[in-house]
Amino acid sequence: MQNWDELRTAFEVARHGTVSGAAAALGVHHATVIRHVDALEARLGVKLFQRHPRGYTPTEAGQELARVAGATDDQFSQLAAKLSGQGDEVSGELVITALTNFTPRLLPALREFRAQHPKLTLRYRTGQRLFRLEYGEAHVAIRAGNPPEEPDNVAQPLTKVAFALYAAPNYIARHGTPGNDLADHIFVGPDADDPGSPLLRWTRDNVPPGQIVFRGTEDVSLAAAVRAGLGLGFLPVDEADGMTLVRPTRPEWEVTLWLVTHVDLHRSAKVQALTRHLKQAV
Repeated sequence: MQNWDELRTAFEVARHGTVSGAAAALGVHHATVIRHVDALEARLGVKLFQRHPRGYTPTEAGQELARVAGATDDQFSQLAAKLSGQGDEVSGELVITALTNFTPRLLPALREFRAQHPKLTLRYRTGQRLFRLEYGEAHVAIRAGNPPEEPDNVAQPLTKVAFALYAAPNYIARHGTPGNDLADHIFVGPDADDPGSPLLRWTRDNVPPGQIVFRGTEDVSLAAAVRAGLGLGFLPVDEADGMTLVRPTRPEWEVTLWLVTHVDLHRSAKVQALTRHLKQAV
């Protein structure tokens, strides 16, 4: 690759999803961004982006380019820091991704981390979509469940979250306190045939479909439905104040949180600093 400017431009387009976002990040005119992308695609002989009214979506080739360019960009930044005698400085941008329902647990720790490293900008990404570390979409991921198996990722256990089955006070007022038999009670459950969570798998395997009266796709909405009294459902034990315990926690209802980083960036100063801090704080 002879023109690194074009590669960097394509990386920023993939990162921001729009020409205007890339232009702002690079400090250039949007026409320059378009020219760089067009020239790079012509030189490589492959489409890197699908153009649509909302912006640019990377093709498979574009995702691969963004992955390599993102790792290269971070490695150049690390090299520049080392050469200038600032190799241990935690600065620049650090992208973290996590499930939305774990955000309240993480933000106090991130606040303290940012206070310790004032030259750092944190970018926090949540949602059902799995942000890909190999494509440079995040530096650190906090994931739940089984340990990630991607070969280029480094996974470290962060903590365990204990869940139990609960009912809201207004549910108890309407339906009574559940006893040993839950056959007469209604539940909050998953809107999926093969949910990844062991909690939702238990609901699927032990509760007849007709008793699941509220179904959702995200843990946040399911927890809100339990607290609203729509049915029995799972909540973290340490976040269940005011709720009635229906079934105490079990070992299979403990969810492991994992710290996941990509092998190319695992040893960078900012990634190491964050993982150390989270393991101590969370």
